[in-house]
Amino acid sequence: MHVEMGEISEKEPVRPKITDAKGILQQNRDFLDFFWDIAKPEQDTRLRAVENLVKYLKSSEKSDELEYTLKRLVAGLAHTREASRPGFSLALGQVLSVFEEIPLQTVLDDIKEKHNLQKVKKKLMRNALFGNYFGVLALSQSSRLSKEPQVVLGCIQLLQSLSERREHLKDLPSKTMADILSETPAEVFEEVLIGTLQSDLSSAFKTPEQLQLLLVAMQRFPQSLKPKKLKKLLGTATVITAESVPKLTDVLKMAAHSVKKECLLPPVALDLLKQSLQEDSFQLFWTKAIVDGMFTEHPGPTHYLGYRLLGRSLPLLTLDQLKEALSSEVMKHYGEHLVSAQKPGRFRFAPEMDTYVSDFLQSCEDPDKQLAVVLGFSKVTNNGYPVVPSVWKVVRYLQPVVLQQYVDWLKNMFLRPQLENCMDFSSRRQKAKQEEKAQEENYVFRLRKWIIARLTSIVENQQVKKDERLVKDVARFVFFHAFFKTKKVTSDIPETEGKLSVPLDNQTRVIIINSFFGLLQHVHYMPVLDDKAEVAAHNQRRTLGIMTDGTMWIHWLVQYAQALLTQPKNVLSAQPFNPEQKQAWDSMLESVASLTKKAKKDPTPEINAFQQLFLLVGMQLFKAPEEVLDIMKDLQNCIEKAEEKKSKSKKKKTVKEEEEEPHWVEVVVDILLSLLSQPSRHIRQVCKTVFSSICPHVTATALTAILDVLDPNKDEEESAVVVTDDDYDKAEEEQDVEMEEGESDGSDSDSEQEDDDEEMEEDTEVDQNFRVELMKVLQKQNALAIEDDGSDAEDLDDETMMKLDNSLSILFAEQKKKTQAKKDEKAKLLKEKVLVREYKIKVLDLVEVFVAKQAGSPLILGLVEPLLTIIEKAMSSESGQQEQDFLRKAADIFRNQLCRSKVYCRTAGDRQEELHDLVEKLMTKAQRQADSSLSLYFFSASLYLVKVLRGSVPAAEPKEEKAQDTPAPEDLRFMGKVDVERVAAIFREAMCSFMNKRNSPLTGQMFNDLFTRFPVLCVNLVDMAVQYITTGVRDHQQSQACVLVLRALQSREVQQLLAGAPWADLCQKTVNQLAATLNKLGSCESKAVQEKVIKVLELCQFLTKHIHQQKLSLDLESLRIALQSLTEVFTFRKTGQLEDTYWTVMKHFGVIKPKVEKIKSVGKEEEQQNIAKKVKGFLPETKKRKNRKKKKVILEGAADVYTTSNTDTNTNKPEGEKGLAKKKKDKKKMKRKRSEEGGNPSQPSLAKKTRTTSETMPAKKKKKKKPKKQGGGNE
Repeated sequence: MHVEMGEISEKEPVRPKITDAKGILQQNRDFLDFFWDIAKPEQDTRLRAVENLVKYLKSSEKSDELEYTLKRLVAGLAHTREASRPGFSLALGQVLSVFEEIPLQTVLDDIKEKHNLQKVKKKLMRNALFGNYFGVLALSQSSRLSKEPQVVLGCIQLLQSLSERREHLKDLPSKTMADILSETPAEVFEEVLIGTLQSDLSSAFKTPEQLQLLLVAMQRFPQSLKPKKLKKLLGTATVITAESVPKLTDVLKMAAHSVKKECLLPPVALDLLKQSLQEDSFQLFWTKAIVDGMFTEHPGPTHYLGYRLLGRSLPLLTLDQLKEALSSEVMKHYGEHLVSAQKPGRFRFAPEMDTYVSDFLQSCEDPDKQLAVVLGFSKVTNNGYPVVPSVWKVVRYLQPVVLQQYVDWLKNMFLRPQLENCMDFSSRRQKAKQEEKAQEENYVFRLRKWIIARLTSIVENQQVKKDERLVKDVARFVFFHAFFKTKKVTSDIPETEGKLSVPLDNQTRVIIINSFFGLLQHVHYMPVLDDKAEVAAHNQRRTLGIMTDGTMWIHWLVQYAQALLTQPKNVLSAQPFNPEQKQAWDSMLESVASLTKKAKKDPTPEINAFQQLFLLVGMQLFKAPEEVLDIMKDLQNCIEKAEEKKSKSKKKKTVKEEEEEPHWVEVVVDILLSLLSQPSRHIRQVCKTVFSSICPHVTATALTAILDVLDPNKDEEESAVVVTDDDYDKAEEEQDVEMEEGESDGSDSDSEQEDDDEEMEEDTEVDQNFRVELMKVLQKQNALAIEDDGSDAEDLDDETMMKLDNSLSILFAEQKKKTQAKKDEKAKLLKEKVLVREYKIKVLDLVEVFVAKQAGSPLILGLVEPLLTIIEKAMSSESGQQEQDFLRKAADIFRNQLCRSKVYCRTAGDRQEELHDLVEKLMTKAQRQADSSLSLYFFSASLYLVKVLRGSVPAAEPKEEKAQDTPAPEDLRFMGKVDVERVAAIFREAMCSFMNKRNSPLTGQMFNDLFTRFPVLCVNLVDMAVQYITTGVRDHQQSQACVLVLRALQSREVQQLLAGAPWADLCQKTVNQLAATLNKLGSCESKAVQEKVIKVLELCQFLTKHIHQQKLSLDLESLRIALQSLTEVFTFRKTGQLEDTYWTVMKHFGVIKPKVEKIKSVGKEEEQQNIAKKVKGFLPETKKRKNRKKKKVILEGAADVYTTSNTDTNTNKPEGEKGLAKKKKDKKKMKRKRSEEGGNPSQPSLAKKTRTTSETMPAKKKKKKKPKKQGGGNE
């Protein structure tokens, strides 16, 4: 090799050393980098490169660089990377725009020559096509094209030739021609282009691209394409005529299918619509081309073109044209699409149409057009139910005037449904069912159902621009028709002026009632609707549910209801009050008036809460008067008693009377519990507000009443009050059930009978009684005898067969009724269970409020056991979502809000004995649990009770600054009313259970928390923890004992409590225990042992460090010996937590970690050097096979030496190094290399087999040669 290199160097002259003193090479390098960056796929990089290239060329004075740039950019137009072509096109356009001295004709000729379609190879045809296209695009982007008519002509001709290659460019050339025409002056078009485009313009009705070109030319050059010229080109003076509509329809269908995947509106469709408006032929175009043309096919691209054209046409049409378009068959087809698109997997056009409507409403300032569009979509109905959702978000863009007109239209349609003015449609299955039902009444019901949901959604949508007048109007309308009827028209009540053309049925009234209470809930949280300064101040204080004058919305509604009740001549109640209910209503008004007067003098949250409760219960009188009547009476009595309690002039009652009468708070709590059974979010929120205001007055009996509801040990019959069978259980559900009643009802009805039969077969077992009855029927008709005899069924006469059929049908009908009754009973029980669980979740709200408001009350201690019982039962019950929510809420209240609260009861009083017994009871239960997560709650409760018994630490008088930083031992030993010995004995027993039981539910983290929070108890338990370092039942317990001792020793409080000799004794005991447990170590393969050793070493590290720092005179010799012997048990091969901790401990004994890795690496290097000295040159292949011992030595120590050997050896050695880890793929590659070099692949494999058998024969050798086998087993 060296000789050959020498011969070459003699023949060729030696190149001089290149220097770049002037920076010419670097300058050219920067220039060329621009073109590399233009070709990169990142758009930002390309744009930056184009900008920098133009700047560079402006500052450069070299003409050759500009020429090179043009050549390089023209060549890059056909780049193989698709992302690079737009970059070169943009760069060429920018260069031509800046340097106007470059003739465009020259560049066009260069493009044609460089990317000649006649000379290019077939493989590069696609690149050449795009090269020509992007070249024309660059010329168009230069903004100089209109100045050179001949270049424009050349570009158009080139694009015409490219438009024939649709398989690659599709419609890009035609779109570019249209863009060029839009920028071309009329003179150039008249003189140069019109002749060239003659063929394209005359065949405009053939393809969408040619029609698009014609429409663009007509819009851009109306003087050149006058009706006479169009007459010559098309045969008609206008584009849209009765004769041309069929052709235009075909073109639009082609355009619709061409953009099927893009889901876009073809530009030709929109241009054609604009042309129809210009020619005043919109009606002809819309009726014949769109309605009768696009929608004759099955739903697909043509239908979506019509929908998109309708959406895009909204801003372009006049009011009359809008009404015509929105009342055409297009809207009915759109409604059918919305209904059918409810099924999963269907394409939904509704979001796109909502975007069109939203954009139109935002930009349109004409109120009439806005109203026409909203009404047009609202009139499309499916069996009376409008297809647009009741919660339609586009309404937020309506002007206030239009919104009021829309609300008036909705109310008028509710009163007098004009179904003939709606575009109603039915699906095929719905039409099949129309014969069975009275359709008109059903249509009216469905329409009114949607209207009520529409009205309430307008009020509930905070983004809708509305004022108080509109909200009042809707609220009055809904409330009036929910509970009242018009008897006589009066101007005092505007709702009586509208008469119902179709009376309200009970089903509709139930829906209105539910909608009203949903509306009532919303206004309860609604901010003030005005922009005045006072209102802004209200909103800053987050005052919700009030009007601008400060009146609550619910109070205003109650006043409106009172106005209706006081006019019985004009208004009738749908469910009139009896005298008792009327008296309850009047007393409610008096109580509210009384509370209002008090609130003006001294406003308090309590008065406001009771006001809301009275008003809410009063409104409930209209819904369920029988249920609310007793609640109202009790509430009145509560207010009276509360006032008497506060009154100073109250006469004292006897003890017997006080015992007989319940406390007023207890009655209020019972009322709240009754109200919570109602399925209403509004009632739930009001109950929470009221309860939070009466929390300071809650008694133990009232709290017990709440806990009895939650007690899982109580019978379900006691909680049956929440199971209601009324028609209002769905008050929380949304009323805007859209089109599922349309298509889904029809689609599911056909298979309803079949589904019932299948469910009966699958879900029910064979009833033995039914089988017996069936056998009796068959025996009675002698059917079984015929079957047993094997005779034919034709032996029975017709009369017998008819009797048999009737008997069987009756029998199966009865069995089906029984089966259905069982299913109904099961569903009823499940429903009751769900209602009970929902009710308990609501009651938990009261517990949560009480814990948050009265965390320092002694009554809070009565929640500990009930909450633990709830959690324990919930964790062992079903795992449904509702049960999980209930458990999660109860656990959160107990753990996070009760046990971890900073505010707690600090006055245990005389209950210390009771609390000590409770601590012992809870700790006993904690040890008996089967799950650690459940045991944790009982343990946390015990710690909470100990904290309550301890109370707050008394504040000591600060004498010096140092005394403030370091608490006195007396303060540390303070435990309040805790019996330290008794409590320590309880936790000592628990620790004994944890350390001695193999499967204890207790965990080390529990005792860790105990040691951290109560140092005094830690001092009493740390000696036992030290003992369990060696006596723990398992390695895990021993490691946890180390963790606990470490936590105790690290505690600053514990160090202060055990200062002096006790501290030294504790440290010495711990050292002795650590030495003993290290000496007992045996096998260390298990993870538990390794974890234990790590914890022991961490404890040793702290002890040795602390002893040396404090200079304690302790005996550490036994520990040092035990630590040194640890190396015999563990082999520290790599760094890790175990090894690092061990050497950190040994460092305190003066033992430094040896540098093992460096010694081993040095030995390897010396061994490799010695072997490398012995090996000289390359061994022949035959000798390598025979001399096996030498070969094994080489594999052990000098495998890397032979990496530079010949090809055959080089292919063998790596296989020997990798051993068994080498894959079969590598073996095949090795064999292919051998065969390529002329070797016989069968011979090496035979040698390998012979060597393997010879090496593995003796067992002893196999053990010794194991590492060698790994090194050369695959050779």
